[in-house]
Amino acid sequence: MPTTGRGKVIRAINNAWQFTQIGGGNRDVVKEGEWLEVTEFPTTVHVELLKAKKIPDPFVGLHEWDVQWIGEAEWAFRTEFIATEAELATSAVDLVFDGLDTFASVLLNGKEILHTDNQFVAHRVSVKDVLKVGPNELLVNFTSAFRKGREIEKQHEKYNLWNGDSSRLHVRKAQYNYGWDWGPVLMTVGPWKPIYLETYQVRISDLDIRTKVSETLDAVVDVHISLSAAQPAVASVNINGPDGVLFVGQHSIRISESPIVANFALSAGTFELWYPVGYGKQPLYTAEIIIADEQGKVLDRKTEKFALRRALVVQDELIDQEGRTFLFEINNIRIFCGGSNWIPADSFLTTVTPERYRQWLQLMVDGNQNMVRVWGGGIYEADAFYDICDELGILVWQDFMFGCGQYPAYDSFLKSVEVEAEQNVKRLRHHPSVVIFAGNNEDYQVAESLNLELDYSDEQSDFRKTNFPARYIYERLLPSAVEKFSNIHYQRGSPYSGFGKPTTDKTYGDIHQWNVWHGSQEPWHNWDILAGRFVSEFGMQGYPNIRTVDYWVGDDTKERYPQSRTMNNHNKADGFERRLELYLMENFKHAFDIESYIYYTQIMQAETLASAYRLWRRNWKGRGKEYTAGALVWQVSRCDSVPSGPFWILILLLNPVLSTFDINDCWPVTSWAIVDYFLRPKPAYFTIKRELRTYTVGMTRKETKTFPDELSAATFEIETILEVWGTNSTLSEKKATLEVTSFDLHSDWIDKWSQDIVLAPNASTELWKGELPGQPKRTTLSEAPKTIVVSARLFDVDTGEVLGRYSNWPEPFKFVTFPNVKSLGLSVEVASDGESITLATKKPIKGIVLDVEGGDVQWGDQGIDLVPGDTQVIKAVGLKGREVKLRYLGDGTA
Repeated sequence: MPTTGRGKVIRAINNAWQFTQIGGGNRDVVKEGEWLEVTEFPTTVHVELLKAKKIPDPFVGLHEWDVQWIGEAEWAFRTEFIATEAELATSAVDLVFDGLDTFASVLLNGKEILHTDNQFVAHRVSVKDVLKVGPNELLVNFTSAFRKGREIEKQHEKYNLWNGDSSRLHVRKAQYNYGWDWGPVLMTVGPWKPIYLETYQVRISDLDIRTKVSETLDAVVDVHISLSAAQPAVASVNINGPDGVLFVGQHSIRISESPIVANFALSAGTFELWYPVGYGKQPLYTAEIIIADEQGKVLDRKTEKFALRRALVVQDELIDQEGRTFLFEINNIRIFCGGSNWIPADSFLTTVTPERYRQWLQLMVDGNQNMVRVWGGGIYEADAFYDICDELGILVWQDFMFGCGQYPAYDSFLKSVEVEAEQNVKRLRHHPSVVIFAGNNEDYQVAESLNLELDYSDEQSDFRKTNFPARYIYERLLPSAVEKFSNIHYQRGSPYSGFGKPTTDKTYGDIHQWNVWHGSQEPWHNWDILAGRFVSEFGMQGYPNIRTVDYWVGDDTKERYPQSRTMNNHNKADGFERRLELYLMENFKHAFDIESYIYYTQIMQAETLASAYRLWRRNWKGRGKEYTAGALVWQVSRCDSVPSGPFWILILLLNPVLSTFDINDCWPVTSWAIVDYFLRPKPAYFTIKRELRTYTVGMTRKETKTFPDELSAATFEIETILEVWGTNSTLSEKKATLEVTSFDLHSDWIDKWSQDIVLAPNASTELWKGELPGQPKRTTLSEAPKTIVVSARLFDVDTGEVLGRYSNWPEPFKFVTFPNVKSLGLSVEVASDGESITLATKKPIKGIVLDVEGGDVQWGDQGIDLVPGDTQVIKAVGLKGREVKLRYLGDGTA
């Protein structure tokens, strides 16, 4: 029986739960009056039916559509628990429900004690008068959120949206459950968070730790403590350092009223600051609060981790460009944020463990990413998610849960949202990783697209009587909650420009840059002119690993081709066939067998995303010139889910390829993700990782056309200009050697030069600009340019280590005539350890992807460009000496 002090006892109600479909209905699954045993708690209906083998796996084939009835049925969960005389003798006895999904009626011993309508809200109910000594029956009845939502919509108004059923706008439930352009329609239902019984005399009802670090890096820590009831008591406040040793404390604080405050003033240098990964350590302090009565008996005890850091969103005027910065400054250091968007890690959230969170977030850190955006169509993530971000130094951009819609603002809706906002701001405010709250995802864009009443200069109206009533939520309700309960920066939405500008303005605020893939479907080579001050969404689709595709195909191998019905169901994006093929046809000569199609979409994704990071990081040019301050790819993961139990263990035993991976990743799909559902990184993950290294080198080539006779179009000269730059994310300048080598793909011609350079601190540095070596000027369009490949490397002047490399190829790749495979001189050697591969070549090779037969390998790199004289060694954990297969552009398959 876990306790938090002798005065308070918390007991989980997690045993002997059963569930049933109310009234039966689908008699092949749950018969009327039949109660099925729950295998774990908390849980949801889909998870339990899958474990009981009552429904097919919705993530294989087309079975998603065979389980839609679950979300429209009514369900009940029940259990019986024993209450003791000692518990009932306590002055306060509460049942606490951390989360019920979504519309629920709770009965204790036949009496309704709670009615819920918001998945994101926790409830505390006093049950002292209902509870009895001995057995007590707890029954939770769930109404269909889908049907209830449509009922509410009829009572109010039908609003516009992108993705899902319009009724979702009236329901405070994870919006992605209704289906999105990457995820299935799975309307979950059930007790998705813990339920427990809590007995106490007095408890700490709120603990608010406010830290303020000044520009001179002094700090003030204010600990606000609220109690559940007025009672003579004494408080002790201890703050332990990262080493667990007492740092500062105040004792014997007499409580005469609630809240009480303990204040601590700390001088610069006497404490450790928390930094994002790559800029310093992540020390966490622990506040321990003890409430005792006048005789010294402990009534309640609470601990909470926090950190000391100065976090600002800076929107300053810029040098040489219009608009303002939108950047994050931590402890007076301006940070270029490279990272990913995050949607819920599972369709069935109860299957997500802290270990799974750590795997995903560690992948981000290993990929040199330092920010994650929690997207507004999912959930406020579990405590473990933010705890791990605190530990790893990942900055968190936190949306409120409104996404892609025209939300209502009638009184009952606002009341629910107000409680939701207060609870979740309070829960997240002590995490040093959380540096911004944003009011919604793309709701202002929806309003703009519909020409709703949206005067950005209006800062006075109530907005509830307009056709964009949700402005009241984003501009009144949410900022009020954030300001009252935290010190965290608030922004009205994402994207949001501010300063009276629309969300598409690239000179203010953050933007979602979807004019590659969506919108005007620009070539990815235009990322430089599509840049914004902070690009919080952008992306390109790519197929997942062939093993993941084979998983969703299942036994129906006749569906194993790119245009099949099953493949179509495992890509939820409207028009994805046209968009994928548009970018493939514009850039590649490609084949249509499934293995080749996977390869070419993956390389397309890798090239697209790497190009964005490369060009936008170039815009981080130093103080006052932070023209682009961040790029968050859509996205690191997709909603993945799996049941567990003997049935799934059997599947894994029959399929050893799957058994090497986390069982909980099983919503396989083709999407914008850079890591697929079995935690298999796509090549794009590695190309982004390279572009976010501490030091990088980048290049572009551009053709300029000049006309000596302004009256003639037939006489002209085309010159190809190469530009080279480098980046440095450290706070010190870096001396290095730049080496640039140019190759003619169809001859033995080579041009090579090097020069000493200095990379400016925390900025990009322009290094060289001139004519592309080996490329003669052209005077006619019938003269094809030479195929010149340029390789640039940065070397540490002291150690000779390669700090960064990049190969620039002529594009589009479809115009390149690749050398005969036999003439490449490609060498692939597996080291004696069986887990290292050395790659070498005599001619440049583009886009190498490595694979093996059988079980997976943890590759150290993918999407590799290889040139003569630059041997690369790739780590391959799990290779075990097996023969390596390679795909690359020009490998003879297309």
